[in-house]
Amino acid sequence: MTGITNFSTPRHFLTLQDFSAETLRGILDFSRDLKTLFAKGERPPLLQDKVLAMIFERESTRTRVSFDVGMRQLGGQTLMLTGQEMQLAREETLADTARVMSRYVDAIMIRILDNDDLLELAGASSVPVINGLTRRSHPCQVMADILTYEEHRGPIGEAKIAWVGDTNNVMASWVHASALFGNQFTIACPEEFGPDQAMLADIRKAGANVKLTEDPHEAVADADLVITDTWVSMGDTDASERRKVLKPYRVDTRLMGEAGKDALFMHCLPAHRGDEVTDEVIDGPRSVVFDEAENRLHVQKAILCWVFGIEAL
Repeated sequence: MTGITNFSTPRHFLTLQDFSAETLRGILDFSRDLKTLFAKGERPPLLQDKVLAMIFERESTRTRVSFDVGMRQLGGQTLMLTGQEMQLAREETLADTARVMSRYVDAIMIRILDNDDLLELAGASSVPVINGLTRRSHPCQVMADILTYEEHRGPIGEAKIAWVGDTNNVMASWVHASALFGNQFTIACPEEFGPDQAMLADIRKAGANVKLTEDPHEAVADADLVITDTWVSMGDTDASERRKVLKPYRVDTRLMGEAGKDALFMHCLPAHRGDEVTDEVIDGPRSVVFDEAENRLHVQKAILCWVFGIEAL
């Protein structure tokens, strides 16, 4: 029997900071159940007749396809929209957009750089809003990362994790997750591309299990998981400077060799091979980047169910 809860206010999924470890654990467990059913060829129509609007400010592969396919596998439908083809391009406010969209669709997933824009949309929406990515956080990605790690190595709370590169939205969501699940998380980044004051506050709030260093070798020592991301993100205009400063943070076979003997490697993709990671690492036996990408689908199906109040089969 499906466990369904009714709510008078929308259930948004905006940042991992909004949740307890227990709630996120429930979503992860449900992800596994849905993945197991899918492997058996079963597709329960949990979201039959529901419509998800997907709004993209920038280009997307994994977020767009995984949400689209996931919604369809659950029996729902999707609308793919870009800011340039909506009245947002003519300066309609996000709040007004949310009020209108709430009368047409059952949920909204948005990928938008400015986190304040996400909050404006969610604040005015009477249907659930899911954060598909902002510059501030990428919670769906980190939920997929956790699912992937636990499939390969067991409970995330026992893991020692190293982040190597600049600070970005995925790293921020890992800080939030680490504060909840209790895993060790060491961030290695150069001062030039280190955390801003808001992120430093989150790091301090996370406690002693989250550490910051400029030394990638210190971060990866005996790590169970090494994570990196592209050095040049959407909207960055200083690509050459970033590559110069971040070169010592490239994850190559030598750096991975300093991690634990069974350490995994993750990257949320797309990867700029030869910049933040070498071919030998991303294509090597320790890499789980494509399992990680697949798990976006399964985690997001569980998130979609959760925003509609469905928490179990």
